[in-house]
Amino acid sequence: MSFISYLVNGISLGSVYAIIALGYTMVYGIAKMLNFAHGDVIMVGAYVVMTAIASGGLPPAAAVLLAVVFCTILGVVIESVAYRPLLNAASSLAVLITAIGVSYLLQNVALLVFGANTKSFSSVVPVPALVLAGGSLTISGETIVTIVSCIVIMAGLTLFIKKTKAGQAMLAVSEDKGAAQLMGINVNGTIALTFAIGSALAAVAGVLLCSAYPSLNPYTGAMPGIKAFVAAVFGGIGSIPGALIGGILLGVIEIFGKAYISSQMADAIVFGVLIIVLIVKPAGILGKNIQEKV
Repeated sequence: MSFISYLVNGISLGSVYAIIALGYTMVYGIAKMLNFAHGDVIMVGAYVVMTAIASGGLPPAAAVLLAVVFCTILGVVIESVAYRPLLNAASSLAVLITAIGVSYLLQNVALLVFGANTKSFSSVVPVPALVLAGGSLTISGETIVTIVSCIVIMAGLTLFIKKTKAGQAMLAVSEDKGAAQLMGINVNGTIALTFAIGSALAAVAGVLLCSAYPSLNPYTGAMPGIKAFVAAVFGGIGSIPGALIGGILLGVIEIFGKAYISSQMADAIVFGVLIIVLIVKPAGILGKNIQEKV
């Protein structure tokens, strides 16, 4: 049963990576930007939940909702202040450097407000553990909620993109910003909406991650954010189903790597997978190679 347990844990961790990867894949697919501050929004969301429960006395559900609203606003502010002025920058390097700067800014603000000490994060998941196979296999409530949340979010986001005017506007902007603007689409508003959705999902991912691994510090979101970016590339950055596939596969690979190879080598294995994917299929599993017209 240990194999099945590792598999379930891998799918759970991969589901968190998939939710985070959505933020990367949506922003890149629509705005052609890599928002490396996305991982730190995860940390901000977890701190909001912890503070709202511990100091504000809010129930867990209300605290999670507050974190989603706060991170949504934060995402819009980051986009409008840091990224929008660089939307038409001649070099994408300027956006990348700005993203790294925003990441360090969020980390250092968290250091000033909450300190550097790692704090215990109490799970906000009320679902009891599921015991199977006569007690030889136990699936935690956090694992169940994480997997179900990932499936619901993916399905909801896919329907939003395909069935709503805002979703269709996102598709249009991702294809051609200039043509979309000529058709009357508010390009800046569409990109801001993309950042808002991605940041809201980051808050959910932060809560799920810290509920499953109950610790929190200003650097909590850094490594999961990078791994989620690997998952987005693995699945095909710009593809929503690719984010799901990449996240699940990466989570399973990481857990099996820790269990059967070495816990110290798990991160190296994850990034080794990225290198292999970039060599064999640079566009990712579901990504498409786009040829630029000269």
